[in-house]
Amino acid sequence: MILTPKSLEKLRLLINEETEYRSGPQLVRFFNSLGFNESYGQGFPSRWMYTDEKLERINGSPELDQCIRMVLNPVNFIGRLADLDNHTNEFNKFLAFDKWRVVREGAEIKFIKLEKIEIEESCSTGQLDTEDQFLSREFSDISTQNIGLDGMVSAIIDQRINEIEKCYSSGAYLSVIVIAGSTLEGILLGLATKHPKQFNTATSSPKDGSGKVRQFHEWSLSSFIDVAYELRLVQYDIQKFSHTLRDFRNYIHPFQQMSSGFSPRQHTAKICLQVLRAAIQEIRDNVVKINS
Repeated sequence: MILTPKSLEKLRLLINEETEYRSGPQLVRFFNSLGFNESYGQGFPSRWMYTDEKLERINGSPELDQCIRMVLNPVNFIGRLADLDNHTNEFNKFLAFDKWRVVREGAEIKFIKLEKIEIEESCSTGQLDTEDQFLSREFSDISTQNIGLDGMVSAIIDQRINEIEKCYSSGAYLSVIVIAGSTLEGILLGLATKHPKQFNTATSSPKDGSGKVRQFHEWSLSSFIDVAYELRLVQYDIQKFSHTLRDFRNYIHPFQQMSSGFSPRQHTAKICLQVLRAAIQEIRDNVVKINS
């Protein structure tokens, strides 16, 4: 299978962010399982550059097929196969221009070669927010007072939310992304500390090499979001649109921002701010599910 650059870009997003967040060491292990023999260390490029380079090298080879099967492996979506099917449908929109389609038959991922370009709109798209629909959602109250966090923590977070709004209004878009990411991470860390059993026993909780759940201070924002979604604290759109916010730590240091080639724009900051707003409201509405 040979994919065009747009399809490879989408596959990179699936690998790096959308199916799960993969750190640098995790990406090295992922691609080493496809025949590479590399190690993670000083001088490692941005995750996007690394993944793009590896995909270019295996494009057109059997390893590319294996790569797609690995990232869409149903065993990684136990209890949330609807998410897998959504990812597959989105990927197929790109593959259509390469005259390919991915299909899931039970626990098996198969590829179908198309005779012509077939563009289909999924009949279930109404279940998923488009970006415009997501950004059009309005929130009258994004206070964290009723989430169940400690009072002092809630007060600090609410101060941060006010600061984020001011940063956005003044065009300080990098500040919006960094503060919004750290704020959402703080909210979810506070919830995990309050409800350790539920967070630790979630299928998507991050594990170390021995399979033991990592300590909360070692979790990434991506891990917190995945577990929050599994616990039904947040909806699918939070996962779908949070990939830039998940990487907020990469933009704190100038050299990391430079290596990733990231340039914050108003639209990016707007999505990140909306993810924070939506997450706070949904958590406030759904936290009773883990309190009971």
